[in-house]
Amino acid sequence: MTELRNLKPSKFDRIFNGLAKYLTKLGIGLAGSQILAVRGRKSGEWRTTPVNPLTLRGERYLVAPRGHTQWVRNMRAAGGGELRLGRRVEPFSAVEVEDGAKPEILRLYLKKWAWEVGRFFDDVDAHSSDERLLEIAPGFPVFRISAQG
Repeated sequence: MTELRNLKPSKFDRIFNGLAKYLTKLGIGLAGSQILAVRGRKSGEWRTTPVNPLTLRGERYLVAPRGHTQWVRNMRAAGGGELRLGRRVEPFSAVEVEDGAKPEILRLYLKKWAWEVGRFFDDVDAHSSDERLLEIAPGFPVFRISAQG
């Protein structure tokens, strides 16, 4: 898994994401999912995708299980976005996490959401060693998010 890892969504992913978006717009997050809205780096228009926010020791994170996707590139350019659930909108700023700090975050992410995203991690799971998680870290962008205002 390389730094340039970017898995395109399958037909199943597009259907599941569509369902997750629909339910989240109604205010129903699947296992805590929310809609990430981030401005496109070229168009400036809002782009949305379902995400699974994670809290670890009071800090909140977003993990990109499919790698360096469009939302990741947009987040890097925008430096933040919004998390949406129903009518609730939470603006936030984002800072990308260094690879060395990712093992504990990835492990917790896999413990909570392997049922949904585990297939994107190949042979890695929540019981993998820190060394193995460090090996794959460049392929899984992580952002620490902080509420604005």
